[in-house]
Amino acid sequence: MRHLRRGGALAAAFGLLLAVPPSTSAAGSDGPSRYRNPVSVGVGDTFADPVVVRGDDGLWYAYGTTDPLHEGEGVFHRVPTARSADLVDWTYVGDAFGPDQRPSYAAPGAAYWAPDVRRLGDRWVMYVTVTDTTVSTEGNDYAIGAATAPTPTGPWTFADEPVVAPRPGGGGGWLWTIDPSQFTDVDGRSYLYYGSYYGGISVTELSPDGLRAVGTPTPVAIDNKFEGSYVLRHDGWYYLFASTANCCAGPATGYSVQVGRARSPRGPFTDREGVALTASRAGGTPVLTQNGNRWIGTGHNGFLTDLSGQDWMVYHALDRADPYLDEPFGINERPMLLDRLDWIDGWPAVNAGAGPSEGTRPAPVTTGRVDERFDTASLAGWQRAGQWRVADGRLDGSGTLTSRTTVGPDVRAEADLRFTGATSAGVTLGDRVEARVDATAGRLVARDGRRQASTPLPAGLDLGNRHNLAIEVRGQQLTAELSPARLGDQLAVVSLRLDRPVAGRPGLTAGGGTAEFDNVSVARLYQQAKRAVPEPRVGPRLTAYSDEFGDGLDDRWQWVRADPAATVVGGALRWPVQSADLTGTGNTAGVLLRDAPSGDYVAETKLTLDLGEETVRNYQQAGLVAYVDDDRFARLAQVAIWNTRQVEYGYELPFAGQPVYGGSIVGTPATITWLRLAHHIDRATGEHEFRAGSSRDGRTWTWGAVWTFPADTTPRIGLVAHGGADPAVTAEFDYLRFYR
Repeated sequence: MRHLRRGGALAAAFGLLLAVPPSTSAAGSDGPSRYRNPVSVGVGDTFADPVVVRGDDGLWYAYGTTDPLHEGEGVFHRVPTARSADLVDWTYVGDAFGPDQRPSYAAPGAAYWAPDVRRLGDRWVMYVTVTDTTVSTEGNDYAIGAATAPTPTGPWTFADEPVVAPRPGGGGGWLWTIDPSQFTDVDGRSYLYYGSYYGGISVTELSPDGLRAVGTPTPVAIDNKFEGSYVLRHDGWYYLFASTANCCAGPATGYSVQVGRARSPRGPFTDREGVALTASRAGGTPVLTQNGNRWIGTGHNGFLTDLSGQDWMVYHALDRADPYLDEPFGINERPMLLDRLDWIDGWPAVNAGAGPSEGTRPAPVTTGRVDERFDTASLAGWQRAGQWRVADGRLDGSGTLTSRTTVGPDVRAEADLRFTGATSAGVTLGDRVEARVDATAGRLVARDGRRQASTPLPAGLDLGNRHNLAIEVRGQQLTAELSPARLGDQLAVVSLRLDRPVAGRPGLTAGGGTAEFDNVSVARLYQQAKRAVPEPRVGPRLTAYSDEFGDGLDDRWQWVRADPAATVVGGALRWPVQSADLTGTGNTAGVLLRDAPSGDYVAETKLTLDLGEETVRNYQQAGLVAYVDDDRFARLAQVAIWNTRQVEYGYELPFAGQPVYGGSIVGTPATITWLRLAHHIDRATGEHEFRAGSSRDGRTWTWGAVWTFPADTTPRIGLVAHGGADPAVTAEFDYLRFYR
């Protein structure tokens, strides 16, 4: 949410090759076919920490953190709320809370950060960070509050007590109890994820009404690396998305999203390489990071699924040319962006790994071949068998209702469903395929003719409350799910292999009594992205630029502030980590540089640096640097930040008369870590783009963010070892190699 920097550099992504590939989602029958980021321009200049839900009226609602919405406005909106019919054109509809509306435990002037809105039972619940409470006068005594409402636009009423009260910190002050995110599991239990850099991310079970934490919290992500969590369930795995690095460093913001997955909502969450998010050498697989276009600081995500079944991520980002809402070093301007979320080999990636989009893109599907909100009493497009009537914008009845529209073969159908006396109700496709909720048996059932599969519903599930039933058929594979709000929080999922692809007319069915239906849609199923965008290519070695450190430092090396302690011994450069740094105006650290090749290239080093684990060793580090001068450089290093060990890609540049430093996170370090900087010259702008990569074995690479240098600069590539000499530790570089 708001990262008050606790030290270290931060990571990078790359615009080399990162032209965003075309969307694979299907076009709807109505609404815009294209869109361009940011999507919140109709609401304001900034809209940070966004989440989106679909309301009972079929419209979409977005919520943002407490900030002014417009440049020069100066008015703080307490959870600004926007509405859209198509997820592209948004309209401001007001603030969730008035300037004097606060829970009894909140101090006057408290702000509400990072809202998370969910349907629980028959009402909507908003979880928010309450920034100041009456627990303390020292500040930062954050709490998680909750408010309830009958509709997504309120009126919102705060619960009397916090869901999670302020927590004293073991190192003094108060743990950062911020960034709530709710999740409901297939057993009906409700959970809340919360936390940030001071204290880490934890999960706690919630009371059935969702307003109280119960039981003992479980840590799921280490402190000093993660915040802004969001959990969803996909193909039987639980995915913990979390933002990392600094959200708000203006033009040097490198916020990004990483993920781990688990078989339980309590974890342990591990990344693609099997490294836990709770480890000192912390894991995390990149999902979204900046790629060299206008957008930096891409993070704090929400999630939604369009009517074609395509998943999307909402998040905020900064325009690197306009990073502040008003004056420099004030409020960071963070509008809401929307991009496709693809699943490739079991792992999520925005735009198949290409990162944030800048140009026009295919829009989400928000209307289908069948798109019925029952706004009128007419059922002209349907064939009825049984008793059906439309009233107050909803369909109620029993029997079967069949659309006159033929669909297939790959299709997604869904409906909001509420039992009002029925014993079973569901959605049909053609005359043989069906997904239905069986209230008598307490099961979600998928049927193909006489063949069927089923799974239990959570015990005690109240089907008198509205739920969403969705059915997808791709080829001969059917998957149906029941969820409270379409946010990756399924209550039940069932799959069935069909005898043949489906084709026919969709319909609704209710037996044993009446059921209520709303927001019925049938759309062509989205096309899956099958491959991630390519990683930077590493070609032949450029021996004229490389150095294997065989016979000392050759004359192609140039020092900035020479360090006589750096020596070549046994075929490696051994450099004791200096008690010095490069950030800010101090500029006391040594930098060992070489001229880089022209054009595109990859620079690589193999670094041995034993920083131990768990202990605090701020901010010892060593690694690669792309360097113009002391106020413009990008530093890729293994670094100790409090109890963590991270690979960070820090960036400093001059802005408004002073150096500004921030960065982003790449992969997981080891005692021996391989580091790469992939350089690319943007053909349109002439800018130098450097994408960072890291590896724990020299074979499997994690690629991160991109930092850019102006076209009129000539960055050199070098090595650094600094950040603190207590305890003494030596960085050992096996080589510096360049590849075409």
